[in-house]
Amino acid sequence: MDEFLENVENITAREMLNLVQEVESSLQSETKKKKQGDIATEGGLVRIPPSGSLVVVGDVHGDFEGLLQILVDSHVLEGIEKGRMRILFLGDYGDRGSKSSEVYVAVLRLKMMFPDSVILLRGNHEGPKDLQAIPHDLPSQLRNRFGNRGKGIYEELQRLWEALHHAAIIDGEYLFLHGGIPSLVESIDDIAQANLTHPKASHLEEMLWNDPSEDIEGTAPSPRGAGKLFGEDVTSRILKLLGVKTLIRAHEACSDGVSVSHKGMILTIFSRKGVPYGNTHAAYLNLDVTRPALSAYDLSRDAILF
Repeated sequence: MDEFLENVENITAREMLNLVQEVESSLQSETKKKKQGDIATEGGLVRIPPSGSLVVVGDVHGDFEGLLQILVDSHVLEGIEKGRMRILFLGDYGDRGSKSSEVYVAVLRLKMMFPDSVILLRGNHEGPKDLQAIPHDLPSQLRNRFGNRGKGIYEELQRLWEALHHAAIIDGEYLFLHGGIPSLVESIDDIAQANLTHPKASHLEEMLWNDPSEDIEGTAPSPRGAGKLFGEDVTSRILKLLGVKTLIRAHEACSDGVSVSHKGMILTIFSRKGVPYGNTHAAYLNLDVTRPALSAYDLSRDAILF
């Protein structure tokens, strides 16, 4: 942990830029080789083997202290070093919190230290330029932190976002993504190639922006201005198509850190608290992925709140 935390809050602009570029290169290599350790990659899809345990982290949004609490309480660094654990981030690393730079340093260092065991997914706050979340205060935060060098760091982060994977799957068990079910996919390949078919196809936009609704069938326009609301029938159809039981996603603040939708088919997990969200708790998961898949009801009871 000491090595991991060294100089996080005092990193120079040059060091930050080098770190972003190194992780970008590592992610591009993963995609090109179609493998990272015993994890297979297919385009923007990560296939996680059902071994050991998996720590799952939702939106962090610049909450550096909350991120450290998760890393310490879960003992994930020790678990990774012993070959027993992995950690999966569901996206939204910066914005809305005062320590976005520190969160990025921490998460990217984790990836460099343990490339085979750290999985970074893309959230809507790491979206393509035509789907940028608003408000988007990361550029000003980087400028305040790094001065004139902040603009170049932000531009390099945008290139890094294009290299992030956007979905993960444990075959027969769980689908992981940031937003919600992509309602128009016809195969797992549509999910894997969503970054390449964007914006002609809506799959990537929906995976980053969609939200479940208990009040509709099919889909409806989202009040967010991007993505869609989707009903239980969509969830049931797509999960059956992909051969998985439960969707684990982030994207929506939950007052208790987690929430369950669509009769236990969807778990939402949110891993930061405080302004502007006002949630009482944040949460993360520590999944034993050697066990049969759990419903969202069971997962919500097992979630670790803080």
